[in-house]
Amino acid sequence: MKNATKHQRIKTIIHSSATAAATAGAGLAQVPGSDSAIITPIQIAMIVSIGRVYKQDMSFTTAASTLSAISAGYVGRAVSQVLVGWIPGVGNILNATTAFAITEAIGWSANELFKD
Repeated sequence: MKNATKHQRIKTIIHSSATAAATAGAGLAQVPGSDSAIITPIQIAMIVSIGRVYKQDMSFTTAASTLSAISAGYVGRAVSQVLVGWIPGVGNILNATTAFAITEAIGWSANELFKD
């Protein structure tokens, strides 16, 4: 991946992280809140990785703060999980889809933040 363009590397980081988050979300849908313990570190690692592409070293704490700032508006995930997350099948699909979409949005937001 060394010869890939910056955009290709960013895209790979974001899509891989979103897929990992979706997998965690699907697998842990029936245990409310449990997926956050796995998804949050995935998102933090994604932010650190994006920062490295832009030659910016970030600590875990700085990346976590960045994640908090970027994801503050994604309250709908918690609401959807409480409403239907516990239903087998439906909850798994909803949780996976939501985790994927939010992680993608966080990744592209972080990318914009580092570009500036």
